[in-house]
Amino acid sequence: MDATITRMRRARPARIRARTRPETVIADRAYSAAAYRAMLHKHGITVVIPQKSDQIAARKRRGREGGRPPGLDVEACKGRNVAERSFALARQWRALATRYDKLAITYRAAVVLSATTSTSFPRT
Repeated sequence: MDATITRMRRARPARIRARTRPETVIADRAYSAAAYRAMLHKHGITVVIPQKSDQIAARKRRGREGGRPPGLDVEACKGRNVAERSFALARQWRALATRYDKLAITYRAAVVLSATTSTSFPRT
């Protein structure tokens, strides 16, 4: 993960130098290990990763020596959830998942159609 972050570039207007690091990393519980958090903190990146339940329980078992829980921006987590659900809906569409279309313009139209229908008509 460290190598990936060091190679990242964020697009900016032509006369401004590109950012080499993201401002925030939003990830799921699989990346909640202390090593990931420490590496991102070392690079000055805000971490938005919820903790696993076993990590919370271990911290509470240790009492005062367990330390404080890491901060979590709940609103940013909610945004991640919306993006993940949109990708999950797009993957369910077979033509997109298998790249069935031969022409790029047809595939792009399918992507746009999928994006507009998945956000306009939520499934219940």
